[in-house]
Amino acid sequence: MKKWLSMALATTLAVGLTACGGSGGDSGSAAAADPKLKEDKTPVTIQYWHAHAENQLEGLNYMIGEFSKKYPHITVEPVFQGGYPDLHKKLQAAVAAGDVPAVTNVEVSSLPNFADSGVFADLTPWIERDKVNTDDFSKGMLNAYAYNGKQYGFPLIVSTSVFVYNQTMLDKLGVQPPQTWDEIDGFNQKVALKESGKTKRYAFAVPGWDAWYSDPWLINGGGKILTDDMAKSAVETPESLRYLENFKRWIDEGSMQMGYGKGASDNMRQMFLSGQIAMVQHTSAMLKTYRENADFEVGVSFLPGDKNRTSNIGGAGIVMMEGAKEKEKEAAWKFIEFMTSADNNIKWAESVGYLPTRKSAIESKEGAKYFERWPQYRAVYEHFDNVTPRMQHPAYPEFSAVYNEVMGGMVLNHEDPVALMKEAAKKVNEILADYE
Repeated sequence: MKKWLSMALATTLAVGLTACGGSGGDSGSAAAADPKLKEDKTPVTIQYWHAHAENQLEGLNYMIGEFSKKYPHITVEPVFQGGYPDLHKKLQAAVAAGDVPAVTNVEVSSLPNFADSGVFADLTPWIERDKVNTDDFSKGMLNAYAYNGKQYGFPLIVSTSVFVYNQTMLDKLGVQPPQTWDEIDGFNQKVALKESGKTKRYAFAVPGWDAWYSDPWLINGGGKILTDDMAKSAVETPESLRYLENFKRWIDEGSMQMGYGKGASDNMRQMFLSGQIAMVQHTSAMLKTYRENADFEVGVSFLPGDKNRTSNIGGAGIVMMEGAKEKEKEAAWKFIEFMTSADNNIKWAESVGYLPTRKSAIESKEGAKYFERWPQYRAVYEHFDNVTPRMQHPAYPEFSAVYNEVMGGMVLNHEDPVALMKEAAKKVNEILADYE
């Protein structure tokens, strides 16, 4: 029997639902996608539970206002529920109480756990009824909100990890950000600066505090997190250990900085802005912050690859709750479609500091003007379909926290990461055994 998770870390949470889909809603999504409901103008009010930060509220309020103009019979009540962990815990409690919102945010890595428990409605009947062109989304962004062949949501606030670099510095040194692993050592030799055996300037930094940053390195090196049948760990295989061996070597050489634990993100950011690190791997959502605070030209480069070249989806999507009533679901679908439509995509993305998700919007005149304002994002869109979902397993938040502890042992205690990962793999397998 499946073991519903109780996450130990603040960034993850329990989904452990025992009353899945039992919130007094309709008996099936197909009925809720009936064409008659599409044209029903009976007034209806729905709640939108979200985790949008304060700097995103202006954009959210604008979108809700425009939605109300298009659908005056639908009232959307936005309800801030805290960060993702708080939001997800409140969703769990709402399902147990049988009183759910119609529509909500969900953090991308937590979607499989919720979807597997039957909490979210499959959007496929609405997508098919209204002939939504899902090919207009990047494949990876769309797949991040699908699970077991069903489309549970659409990308709403999307980020990916990229290399943000000091373009002024690299231009002066006559170097470009590495695009392959083979180029990294040469880049390090030209950029890292040492005096009396101590590093004064690191060539680059990789965050150690979240597997979201290191997973693409594992995959780009030809490795896998789990076996193909998703039944066993694969983080300890030779292919999967290649990135760790490189990390250890680059750290020991003084070329790569890695932070782990409280304050690590702020420390990395300040070191970059002060010129102590030439290039940092960070979320694309931080680009605005870097541009506003740097006294140098800021550039962006996609992550370097070896066997593969990918970066993972971050941020949150927008989904419909299975336990909502039929009319609420129809209203929720209209809101989801509006919030993620191509017509509003550029304005929404720019207002919240996240990435556009629609190809047609990016290729439009408005998209061209967007890239004039944000030329750094071209590096992402040159690899639009290489931005992929995180590992889609209900237990991913739990077991990724286990193997990510290896970074802490390597950075804080100078331990051998290969040996640590082999031990972590045993714990991962113990977690997976509860899902057989």
